Amino acid sequence: MDVNAPLALLGGLSPAVFMRRYWQKAPLLVRQAWPGVVPPLPRREMFELAASDDVESRLVVCDAGRWRVRPGPLPRRALPPLARPGWTLLVQGLDLHVAAAREMLECFRFVPDARLDDLMLSWASAGGGVGPHIDNYDVFLLQVHGRRRWKVGRVADASWVEGEPLKLLRRFEPQHDWLLEPGDMLYLPPRWGHDGVAEGTDCMTCSIGFRTPTAGELGRDLLQRLAQDDGDDGPLYRDPRQGATAAPGAIPDALLAFARMAVARCMADPQGLARALGESLTEPKPRVWFERPVAAPGAGGGVRLDARSRMMYDPRHVYVNGEAFAASGRDARLMRHLADTRRLSAADRARLGPAAAALLAEWVDAGWLQGDPA
Repeated sequence: MDVNAPLALLGGLSPAVFMRRYWQKAPLLVRQAWPGVVPPLPRREMFELAASDDVESRLVVCDAGRWRVRPGPLPRRALPPLARPGWTLLVQGLDLHVAAAREMLECFRFVPDARLDDLMLSWASAGGGVGPHIDNYDVFLLQVHGRRRWKVGRVADASWVEGEPLKLLRRFEPQHDWLLEPGDMLYLPPRWGHDGVAEGTDCMTCSIGFRTPTAGELGRDLLQRLAQDDGDDGPLYRDPRQGATAAPGAIPDALLAFARMAVARCMADPQGLARALGESLTEPKPRVWFERPVAAPGAGGGVRLDARSRMMYDPRHVYVNGEAFAASGRDARLMRHLADTRRLSAADRARLGPAAAALLAEWVDAGWLQGDPA
């Protein structure tokens, strides 16, 4: 993708200009960002998907001001009649199950894959929505069928309504009121208040979300990974000079110093943090699993990443589905090409060294790669 070329998806802005002016800064409404857009799957198939055990889904109902939320799986009999107003069905991770949803995400790859969460599809009856709320991620809200009214504004008070099953804002004073038609798209930075309500019947919206982990969330995960990677447990805590104490509840200063040393020891490997981050960012989601292909592509054929595979790289490693692999030279360049384009042609695959070629064969066998005849 040429990040300096204008995109209709961004209202004629180039990705470079959009990222500089709007990303994490301000909302952007784009009329007819995607002319002629169609939902990534029909309503009937979406309902069938919501009934599956390996798909994350939710039913949100607002009836006379009272909210109810039911997690999936959701068989059709669990859903209200289509004509009943005020209900919404949400299906997360549609890109993991539907090729058309995965293809939609390709249009947003001017944002690093490390930030991508998923594509969520919502269907709502008249008046359906999930209430005024904030999200801790960047999101593109693409209207793919019907109409939805969005009220958007900065939030001064992020406290929630107590006793509700959703994190609804107690006080929400929107500054913008926009009605989106099919093809229209709204970008929102994290923690901007928004409330989307379906107008009319049969409203479908795609939400392309980009995660923004908190420092605590990411730090806990990385420290745990660093500790697990250290096969040597290191020195044992010793306190031969510890005297008798009249304050047994007090934590000894020496133990606190030992704890600091233990954490610093986890960080001692200059490449350890980068490796742990790559493994963390490519870790598959809990409901994702891979199956060995019935007919694996031959050793000489082109390959593509399975839709469920996450692949990234840094200067020393490539990362696939939570695992790190050292790579350098031509093999590294080819692996990075696979991560960036999600494909590797037969000709490029033939240029891999023996170790890298064997590694790709293992990924094929694990279901991480699929054959790509193109």
